Amino acid sequence: MLKVAMVSEHASPLAVLGGVDAGGQNVHVAALAEAMAQQGADVTVFTRRDDQSLPKRVRYAPGVIVEHVPAGPAKAIEKDRLLPHMGRFAEYLSRRWNEERPDVVHSHFWMSGKAALDAGLPLGVPIVHTYHALGIEKRRHQGNKDTSPASRLDEESRIARDASRIVATATAEAFELVRMGADKAKIAVVPCGVDLRLFQPLGPAEGRDPRRKRLISLGRLVERKGIADVIAALTLLPDVELIIAGGPDAAHLHEDAEALRLQRLAQDLDVADRVVFRGRVERANVPPLLRSADAVVCYPWYEPFGIVPLEAMACGVPVVVAQVGGLVDSVVNGVTGIHVPPRSPIALADALRELLGNPKRCIELALGGTKRANRRYGWARIASDTLAVYHDVIVERAFAQRAS
Repeated sequence: MLKVAMVSEHASPLAVLGGVDAGGQNVHVAALAEAMAQQGADVTVFTRRDDQSLPKRVRYAPGVIVEHVPAGPAKAIEKDRLLPHMGRFAEYLSRRWNEERPDVVHSHFWMSGKAALDAGLPLGVPIVHTYHALGIEKRRHQGNKDTSPASRLDEESRIARDASRIVATATAEAFELVRMGADKAKIAVVPCGVDLRLFQPLGPAEGRDPRRKRLISLGRLVERKGIADVIAALTLLPDVELIIAGGPDAAHLHEDAEALRLQRLAQDLDVADRVVFRGRVERANVPPLLRSADAVVCYPWYEPFGIVPLEAMACGVPVVVAQVGGLVDSVVNGVTGIHVPPRSPIALADALRELLGNPKRCIELALGGTKRANRRYGWARIASDTLAVYHDVIVERAFAQRAS
């Protein structure tokens, strides 16, 4: 049985989604681990203990264990403040992997990659890495607002150099990695996936006002997600409502700086009566919410991959996305959704107006999206493609050891 150690320092499969640092990576790690276990792998996910009450090991799913690593105080810490604790994290991994050596390590996010390399390289364990987001891209788009540690870019370059394989989630990321100096022969593109059991066209839809068209924006409430541009587009779309789902629970939205900023913007633009801030939505309630939409909008400044459009496509809902990053791969313009240049509320409004006014076009895009989600993005296929990457690096390592 293949023993896989997954390292995800801040994104636990057990985390509640919707917080500032809990989103697509949590979903990815959890679903990939479970799907690989279903194909025969024995998976342990190592994540930082952020609550004193958490047990050392938790059985997440058959064949999947989540192990909480004592690294820093056992409380929630913003991920950009975790770097000082990665030494302790790596020390723990080294001890555990000396006791029970994995066949392959798969690290997620750059700090996980640092800890995995520090612990795994001396042991000769092959290390596969997925960045999920690149510091160079974050700095390009956020400038002085980027709160990443100063050493992030250097560490990401080291990971590109020293990891056995890099699994990029989109072709745009692969190109960026090559520009960073990564060996293109070491890069495999395997996208994120979608839970096709949960997200499907058939099923209940949330009730809504039939007099208005409904748009949905789902995801973390952070500035780079471009939700402000979606609100601005609403000024050109009369009789259209926008449901903004994500962030903290609805009862705590008044404590969230980005939620307050967006609420003020909606008031200033005189569209507050058509903008609903839903707050965090339980995972099981996401499909009915998506099915209630005429279209789902994902309009970030940049996006390494973006799972929400896949979930909407799988539910048979048209998507309108920013023409950036991984969204260019997952959403085929004119076939499964519509691409719009980022940071242009006018262009976004034009695309939405044309789509919402053409029911036949909505149906065509919905059908195309559902077919693509089912054919390419089911977790069984993503797991199989990832396991194939593991197999390659294990064979390469074994051959190199015999040749030395």
